[in-house]
Amino acid sequence: MRKIIFSLLTLTAIQSVNAQSVNIKFTEYDLPNGLHVILHEDHTIPTVAISVLYHVGSKNEDPTRTGFAHFFEHLLFEGSENIERGEYMKLIQNNGGVINANTTFDRTFYFETLPSNKLEQGLWMESERMLHAKIDDIGLETQRKVVKEEKKQRYENTPYGRLLEQIFKNAYTKHPYQWTPIGEAQYIDQASLPEFMDFYKTFYVPNNATLSVGGDLNVAQAKAWIEKYFGGIPKGTKTIPRPNIVEPAQTEEKRVTFYDKVQLPAVVFAYHTPAQGTPEAYALEMVSKILSQGKSSRLQKQVVDVQQKAVAAGAFNLPSEDPGLAMMFGIGNMGVTPEDLEKSMNDEVEKILKDGISAEELQKCKNQLENEFISQNQRVLGIVENLANYHVYYGDANLINKELDRYMKVTTNDMMAAAKKYFTKSNRLVLYYLPDSRKN
Repeated sequence: MRKIIFSLLTLTAIQSVNAQSVNIKFTEYDLPNGLHVILHEDHTIPTVAISVLYHVGSKNEDPTRTGFAHFFEHLLFEGSENIERGEYMKLIQNNGGVINANTTFDRTFYFETLPSNKLEQGLWMESERMLHAKIDDIGLETQRKVVKEEKKQRYENTPYGRLLEQIFKNAYTKHPYQWTPIGEAQYIDQASLPEFMDFYKTFYVPNNATLSVGGDLNVAQAKAWIEKYFGGIPKGTKTIPRPNIVEPAQTEEKRVTFYDKVQLPAVVFAYHTPAQGTPEAYALEMVSKILSQGKSSRLQKQVVDVQQKAVAAGAFNLPSEDPGLAMMFGIGNMGVTPEDLEKSMNDEVEKILKDGISAEELQKCKNQLENEFISQNQRVLGIVENLANYHVYYGDANLINKELDRYMKVTTNDMMAAAKKYFTKSNRLVLYYLPDSRKN
């Protein structure tokens, strides 16, 4: 969830590269315990990237225990039966590696990059996390403090830090996307050690995980080490819950005002959209790029540069396993009312619906997408992450070589049909995120 809004504003169009010429080779297989393994061999530089994607995110949580998935993102760095408390990250860093993790609505993703001669150590450490994680009262109390501080600094004391929280809280009424991965601190405080152990034994098991490894490796040797360290981990025996709640169709515009410690008003439109991977989702993502990506994009050019109604404006879709949201935002200029800003933003949406999208805009969008695919797959870590995502969400890791074709086949007619269907007032949330003088 971090840096989503402002990082998207910095993207610019670059000359198109022929992404179709790049073919990423990989090997994939399953261990008897259900662990899915994907290996990508690339000897360009002497490093390896190791990742484990657990198919658990905030949407898998009990509504009275939100924040569990994100909490485990932190907790599983505490150590294990064979790695002393506080030593997990040090072991990677002391061997010249980089390690981190992130949590979304749909997954928890752990990764590290290491010199290639440390591949065996990295695999052993990930197997320790999966089988022997140190989950006890000391670790729980330590990470409770860490998570509370993170929420305070990143969300509560950061300008617009609660924006996504308010969007999803108000856009959804039934589906668990209505809470964001950071969750509620009081639920983490209320939870007991047995509850955390139950969550661990349910979700952090080989049959709910994808191990994706790439870089300067020998496939046969990597397979032997994976069998050595992961092969003996028992398959999880608990039923892995998958929420099947369908968010009711929205039939009228919803409007919400939220006050926070900000200096300038923000206006957000959030439209309900189909899940990632569907033809309409590709079309809507491309419409969002036309609205926001680059200095010549519609929101930037009109709302920011020409009308000067906003200091920043953009549009983005958060990829989601279940039906999600397409969001547009503007941060108002000094003296601009949220009503005026809303009108300017809405005018750009209406222009799309009324006047359509030009062939030039479509080609520029496709050029941007080609560049993004090339950039993502120039880094081994990007490759292993994409391979894992495609396997988990689409059941086809080879989409890493084929998904760009789906974007290239989208026409202006496809984009217009999707925009007219989903970018309607009855299908959106309008959020005013306003300065609260009582908090400033």
